Amino acid sequence: MKKNERGAERFYHWNYAHRGLHEKDKSVPENSLAAFRAAKEAGYGAELDVQLSKDGQVVVFHDDTLDRVCGTIPAPEGLANGKGLVKDYTYEELHKMSLCGTQETIPLFSDVLDAFYGGGPLIVELKDAHEKNKELCEKTWAILKDWKGLFCIESFTPVVVHWFKKNAPEVFRGQLAMAVKEYEGQVSKPIGWLLGNGLFNVWTKPDFVAYDMSVERPKYVKHLFKKGEMDICWTSRDPEDQKAGYDGVIFEFYRPGIRY
Repeated sequence: MKKNERGAERFYHWNYAHRGLHEKDKSVPENSLAAFRAAKEAGYGAELDVQLSKDGQVVVFHDDTLDRVCGTIPAPEGLANGKGLVKDYTYEELHKMSLCGTQETIPLFSDVLDAFYGGGPLIVELKDAHEKNKELCEKTWAILKDWKGLFCIESFTPVVVHWFKKNAPEVFRGQLAMAVKEYEGQVSKPIGWLLGNGLFNVWTKPDFVAYDMSVERPKYVKHLFKKGEMDICWTSRDPEDQKAGYDGVIFEFYRPGIRY
């Protein structure tokens, strides 16, 4: 039996465009305004990533560093390339950096919300801001609470999920997770084991778990699904994944139906 007292039915069986509806050839880059406009026009839900700039602005960008998305393809005239940590640049500086060599640049979270309004449900992933996690949570929530679209939040960081449980309990929230081995080098082995096995969920009480679909889910995570937590998978690149029994699918590089 799935939970519905928290409004879970609003998020069931949607296909969520990973970082917006971006293209494999990078003509529409990930986490760009163009990608979220395309996802909205297609009717999909979408997933995105937020973090803080040096001057405390909430920006939409996935990686900790700019290198992969802003530093590998020469920027067009009038825009710049960038390398290094996102948090070391102001928003004014970030907004001048080309995404994947296009005219698209790193957007503010508020601008993405404006561009996506009227689309499907939005999954907002808060990146790990370490000592600034509280600030990221507060600022993200301050922006979201006035937005009229349908959204939920998620994070790999249990501290972030717990902040929403405590300070904005009305928000539908999810715990991101991956295989224990994937945490190596990021956290200590005991913490990685707890994270990969979903054991922080006892503390954070998420409404859904978004687990890496390329690996077998641990026994406790499967137990959580049986108890009623939603099962959202990431990241699908095969239309057949809609038939695998997931409650929601985060996809990229193909065009599934809006819902399944």
